[in-house]
Amino acid sequence: MATIERTQSGHVATLTINRPDKLNALNAEVLAELRATLAGLVTESTTGDPGCATRAVVLTGAGKAFVAGADIAAMAAMTTTEAARFSEVGHALCAALEAAPFPVLAAVNGFALGGGLELALACDFILAADTAKVGLPEVTLGVIPGFGGTQRLARRIGLGRARELVYTGRMVTAEEALRLGLVNEVVPGAELLARATKVAEQIGAVGPLAVAAAKRAMLHGSEIALGPACELERQAFAGLFGTEDQRTGMAAFLAKQKATFAGK
Repeated sequence: MATIERTQSGHVATLTINRPDKLNALNAEVLAELRATLAGLVTESTTGDPGCATRAVVLTGAGKAFVAGADIAAMAAMTTTEAARFSEVGHALCAALEAAPFPVLAAVNGFALGGGLELALACDFILAADTAKVGLPEVTLGVIPGFGGTQRLARRIGLGRARELVYTGRMVTAEEALRLGLVNEVVPGAELLARATKVAEQIGAVGPLAVAAAKRAMLHGSEIALGPACELERQAFAGLFGTEDQRTGMAAFLAKQKATFAGK
C-alpha cells in the first residue's frame, strides 16, 4: 500500500504521509516514497507545461500525527553502517525539500517528533494545529537527531533555545512552539488543512519564477556572509527581467489589473 497520498488542486499539491496505524513513523519505505513523489513534482514543474505546474506543496500526515518520529522498531536492530545509511537517506530527503523549486508548507496536524519535526524543519515554513506537540526526543533513546535536527532547529530558533530542546528531549505545545519561532502560525485543528491550502494558493497565484528565485536566494544566502548573499539577490533580481512573468506582472500593475502568471 502506498504510504504517500498525493492530491492536486490547481497549482497546489497536497502530500499526506499515510501510515496512521504507526503514527506515520518514518521507515525506509516512507522516506523513499516521499523522496520519489517530491522528485516527480519537481520534474513536472521543470519539464512540463509551466501553466499547469505545481507551485506550492502542503505536507501533512494522516490521522492524529504529522510524523511521530522514525520507526523505533526498525532502528533498534540497526548496525552502525545501517544507521549511517538511514541518516543519509533522511538528510537527502530534507535537502530535497529545501532545494525544491516551489515552497513546501508543513501542516503539522498532531505529533511531530524526532524525524517528523526534522522533516517539518526542512519545509519553508510550518503551520500547526493547536493540539500539535513537537520535539526532538532522541536523547531519551540514547541517540541524537539524525536528519538535520541539531542544525536546522538552531538556525530557526537560535542556538541556546535549540540546545535546551535537544538536550532535554522534551516536547513543546503548539503555542510554545509559536513563541519560540519554531512554527509560523497556530490554528484550530479542524481548520489547519484549509488554512495551509489557502496560504499555498496565495503563493501559487504569484510569479512562480520569482518565488523560486527568492527561495534559492534565501536558502543559499543564509549560509554565507551578507555581502555575497546580497550579490546572489542582485543576480537573481536582474535575471528575472525579460521573463514573460516580469512583463505580465508589471503590465498588470500599471493597468490596475490582476496578473495571471504563465511561469515563463
